[in-house]
Amino acid sequence: MSYQRPKGTNDILPGESNKWQFVEETARLVFSDYQYQEIRTPIFEHYEVIARSVGDTTDIVSKEMYDFHDKGERHVTLRPEGTAPIVRAYVENKLFGPEFKKPYKVYYTGPMFRYERPQKGRLRQFHQIGVEAFGSENPSLDVEVMAMAMDFFKQLGINQLRLVINTLGDKETRSNYRQALIEYLEAHEAELSEDSKRRLHENPLRVLDSKDRKDQPVVADAPSILDYLSDYAKKYFEGVTKTLEYLNIPYEIDHRMVRGLDYYNHTIFEIMSDAPGMGAQTTICGGGRYDGLVEELGGPETPGIGFAMGIERILLTLEQEDVMVPDATNLDAYVVGLGEATNMETLKVVQAIRGFGFSADRDFMGRKAKAQFKTADKEGAKLVLTLGEDELANGVINVKDSATREEKAFPLADLYENFAAIYDEMTAPKFD
Repeated sequence: MSYQRPKGTNDILPGESNKWQFVEETARLVFSDYQYQEIRTPIFEHYEVIARSVGDTTDIVSKEMYDFHDKGERHVTLRPEGTAPIVRAYVENKLFGPEFKKPYKVYYTGPMFRYERPQKGRLRQFHQIGVEAFGSENPSLDVEVMAMAMDFFKQLGINQLRLVINTLGDKETRSNYRQALIEYLEAHEAELSEDSKRRLHENPLRVLDSKDRKDQPVVADAPSILDYLSDYAKKYFEGVTKTLEYLNIPYEIDHRMVRGLDYYNHTIFEIMSDAPGMGAQTTICGGGRYDGLVEELGGPETPGIGFAMGIERILLTLEQEDVMVPDATNLDAYVVGLGEATNMETLKVVQAIRGFGFSADRDFMGRKAKAQFKTADKEGAKLVLTLGEDELANGVINVKDSATREEKAFPLADLYENFAAIYDEMTAPKFD
């Protein structure tokens, strides 16, 4: 019987995984520049944590959760997104305490799970990188978060980007707008898809997010939330747009954008890729404010903002923009062993080199000298060390610099004592 990976999952093999490491490493470097620290939460959570945060009426909770009852009859779910678990951790570990810096800034990376129809750039086990910042209600923080996301993409070498923003306002805005939207949608109920008819009274904002072709003409003429903003919400959104302009960050406003989760309010944003060949998956980052979520999970009143992006989609974008991912595999030294008698000593040499913090390899297949030298060349070894039976008897080893072809014999004792000095001597620039 041949076994295959579960539907909607991927094996990330060597050669591919170095691209993932490049993306994750870049995120770590950029986010730490902005003073974000890594947080890691469990891959499964109590069902209520997600249902309460994300919203019972969202597709994620109603259709896509990998939820089940464990052996203790606890209702648990594989996490479908990163924010709710982090808010749970923030409340449970009392990270809002006076001893913690505000805003409290964290980032995460890891797998998420949603039971949906697998398609390009969207799998059942997918991987996200995201950030959350708690404790500040300042439009400048919203802009810093967006700027950091844009910064990250630029560091990766992705340039064909668009920042699209909207506001969902505060409670007053939402209730005024909700009423106007329901009235408008009820007048067009017959034209809506079955899904949107169901959502109309449960969660009318979700209708604006519908991808159903049937709903598109109705949504196109729907009232704009920007016409229903309270004075505070209007002032807040102006603070965001003015700050973006002050920092010369181009943006556009899409008043129909709502994002797929219930916990958002005020600023929401998406970063779109304009790279050709992205198809329907043009959103590569999305986020916004969620000022009521900490209270929802039992914590004190705490504003929050964050974003998430899918690693699979980022890799797709890198591919579409023809970005060269640097090859992180570098080999400092390859040790060629000639003759059976050198087998143990070559391993000792390789281990010693690694002990000095260098990368090293050797042959384990009993191949002839020519094949070993060929491998050293193919792997791009900076130094090639050759140990034959004569050298072993004399306690020396030949070292060759691959770039200059210069070769020199060193006592094995010197290598064991300080390989770093030999490496420096052989690779130092030569001047005539």
